[in-house]
Amino acid sequence: MKIKLFLLTLFLPAGLLLAQGPSFVSDSLDSYVSRGMKDWQIPGMAIVIVKDGKVVVMKGYGVKTAGSSTPVDANTLFMIASNTKLFTATALAQLEYDHKLSLDDKVTRYLPDFRLYDTLSTQLVSIRDILCHRIGTKTFQGDFTYWNSNLSREEIMHKMRLMKPGAPFRQTWGYCNSCFLTAGQVIPAVTGQQWESYVSDSLLKPLQMQHTYTSLTLVPSGVTLATPYTTSFSGSLHPVPYDHWDNLGPAADLISSVSDLSHWLLFQLDSGRYDGRRVLPFAVLQTTRTINSIISSQRSSVLPTHITGYGLGLEVGDYNGRQVYWHTGGAGGMVSILTFVPEEKLGIAILTNQDNQNFYVALRHQLLDAYLDVPYTDRSKFYLTRFEKTMQDTLKTIHAWQARVKGAAPSLPLSAYCGHYTHPLYGSLDIVQSGKGLAVKFNSHDHLTARLDYMDNGEWLLAYDNIEYGIFSTKFAVNGGRVVSLETKQSDFVEEDGYTFVKE
Repeated sequence: MKIKLFLLTLFLPAGLLLAQGPSFVSDSLDSYVSRGMKDWQIPGMAIVIVKDGKVVVMKGYGVKTAGSSTPVDANTLFMIASNTKLFTATALAQLEYDHKLSLDDKVTRYLPDFRLYDTLSTQLVSIRDILCHRIGTKTFQGDFTYWNSNLSREEIMHKMRLMKPGAPFRQTWGYCNSCFLTAGQVIPAVTGQQWESYVSDSLLKPLQMQHTYTSLTLVPSGVTLATPYTTSFSGSLHPVPYDHWDNLGPAADLISSVSDLSHWLLFQLDSGRYDGRRVLPFAVLQTTRTINSIISSQRSSVLPTHITGYGLGLEVGDYNGRQVYWHTGGAGGMVSILTFVPEEKLGIAILTNQDNQNFYVALRHQLLDAYLDVPYTDRSKFYLTRFEKTMQDTLKTIHAWQARVKGAAPSLPLSAYCGHYTHPLYGSLDIVQSGKGLAVKFNSHDHLTARLDYMDNGEWLLAYDNIEYGIFSTKFAVNGGRVVSLETKQSDFVEEDGYTFVKE
């Protein structure tokens, strides 16, 4: 799809401001972004760069909706997903500074019914543990159950006791969205205010982030977000539904723009001050920036980095000798990244409305290269080569599966596969006959469905109606002529491990 690009800046004269930065930014940024958006099939994106206490670049590229003429600008709203986590962690660090709690307090002190899989972990787990992803679970574990589900926050926290960890408590980093939900639920237990109102009152309002919202439902009527897209499992651009995850709010629910996020970056780079006013003590920010979990201590073969750790809602590492803080965010159809380098008084935010691409990461590295004196190498081209090979392999596999759907009959009548299936964490799904195949309804989601079409050799093609969840080969377990269970898989973007649903 060819996309006409529209550029809008919110400052004048743009050329004068850009001239103060590296030549890549002043001479090549627009052409680099335009080429990258075409290569990666990104309809729209927005970027802000702050340096030395000033906004030096703030603009939109492309369009809010593919095929339209409505340009992305600095005020266009995007779901920033897990970039929400630093707001939650900062709020809790502030409560610690104010002596309302300690981050080393046990979670059960504030949420007495909270349980993890084993008794000892339940007794030990602290607020700090759940803010730095070290309870032993795998990255994204449980998210298929929780993401866009009809479960309440309380139901999600209750289900966490069913998440069997893959590693010992506090020994391994595993990214946990339900942990941040739980951390956010400590806030009303301490303050009497829900997460949404507390974050708004303590952070968004003092920082004058007037167009940042704590829920999709709070975006005013008539204010449009960028439309979310993916190329996952098809190679072509497809719109996908907006995520509705108020039940995971403290982990992922903020909606913002680069205009508002410039305030957040300036606040981070001015030691807790914004517009000349002290908003939070610097000690609060330092608390979020201290490494609690080591992610990697290996030197990168492609980047000038050596170590990566996790603070509280924030990744911490090095880049060409400077200390760098950042976090990514991934919603259905949108990915984003925020970065700040206090030693250089440099901050970057990049928001996009296509989730199956690495350009936002490449651009972040390209800008760090430019500002931190790293010799130029085309990061986008490097990532694109690897991405295209992976995409070609994926599409080849999917097309081969689809070619095997030829109307062959499975070993049992279709009616034998129909019925009610359960999984201890997820809940239940129902399978009914649909034409020559089967239709699946996932009951912990209001709108998540899939289709099963028989291929051969006992294998079925599982295709979710929302392509974001994927297309996979799967099998029913059959014993003595009776269907016993079904293995399901979903996109790694949602959760990496599959689920086994047992037929009742």
